[in-house]
Amino acid sequence: MIHFKIYKSVSDLPMSWDGLPTRDVFLKTPFLRALEVSCPDNIETNYVAIFKDNNIAGIAIIQRVELYLDNVFRNTSDNALKRVTKSVIAKVVRGNTLIVGNLMHTGQHGLYFNPSVITQTTYLETVFKAIDSLSIQIKQDLDKTVRMVCFKDYFETDVLHTEAALFTANALYKVQVQPNMIFDIPQQWTTINDYTTALTKKYRSRYKTALKKASVITKRELNLEAIEAASDQIYGLYKTVSDNAKVNSFLLHDRHFFNLKKELNDQFKLFGYYLNDQLVGFYTLILNDTHLETYFLGYNSEYQYKHQLYLNMLYDMLSFGIVNKYTQIVYARTAMEIKSSVGAKPKTMHIYMKHTNTTFLNPLLKRIVNTLNPSINWEERHPFKT
Repeated sequence: MIHFKIYKSVSDLPMSWDGLPTRDVFLKTPFLRALEVSCPDNIETNYVAIFKDNNIAGIAIIQRVELYLDNVFRNTSDNALKRVTKSVIAKVVRGNTLIVGNLMHTGQHGLYFNPSVITQTTYLETVFKAIDSLSIQIKQDLDKTVRMVCFKDYFETDVLHTEAALFTANALYKVQVQPNMIFDIPQQWTTINDYTTALTKKYRSRYKTALKKASVITKRELNLEAIEAASDQIYGLYKTVSDNAKVNSFLLHDRHFFNLKKELNDQFKLFGYYLNDQLVGFYTLILNDTHLETYFLGYNSEYQYKHQLYLNMLYDMLSFGIVNKYTQIVYARTAMEIKSSVGAKPKTMHIYMKHTNTTFLNPLLKRIVNTLNPSINWEERHPFKT
């Protein structure tokens, strides 16, 4: 018999949760515990365990996200027409949304099932039942109506797309969103010199120029105590970058980085950039099996251009991945052109979503998604010798 149970806290999860044969650190309890104690104020995480008889067969992360105008649109310098347009959009998407996955990170980090125990179709049908149950529960407990449901983010090759009929039956649209920038590291590379040797003369010169501009920057990894001591500066640098984003659906908790380090230990890395002993930038990494996941970063805008902080961070992430023998660096979304100049390739991604007002508002969702997640005209760079 197939059944499911919804949990509200990581401490209540069954012992068998971490026993499932998935290597995705974003689905393991240490990451989920860190997220639970330092989640953005507008996000609440629900944990779904799916059982076949008494054996756990799959899991799902479903976040309840409260979306409001101030959360989504940070840039207030738009003209009157754009502000009106954003206001109309906000009225459609405002309220409670259920996200199957992790809104805070690019990629599919919300679903896993054991195919030797349960079929994908049965698993997804059960996830839909859990969504319906959660929607009823939210209405009863909070008097809130779930406005939208979204499954995020799936590569074109993801086997989930074979269940198109199931998504259609549940009134979900398939929508293409901005690509995930991925760097596949050649197996034979062992140092950053292997990377620079593969570059064309133009991009090798660009690499050297970036390093020269950052020659006065001191870089070091911060341990738990150092992260706590610099927490105010770290959060301020993160917020500078976050606030400059045109669209953003959450704001991190000010203890987010500390709690990740506390729970993940060596699987979470935070590197600081210092100028005259002043923290002027940082970036974070999550070590996810064979994949190196780039996470949040921040920098002081005053020094960003002069010292090419962001570009140096991309190179340093790459160097870490090569030296530590990762097969892939997940650079995520945003700043596609500069990431492609380093060598990352765009990988198309899709989401499935619906508005619960299926008659009037659901057909508008594709247009709304295009506004919230607009196609950006950018030129893909090709830094390697052919």
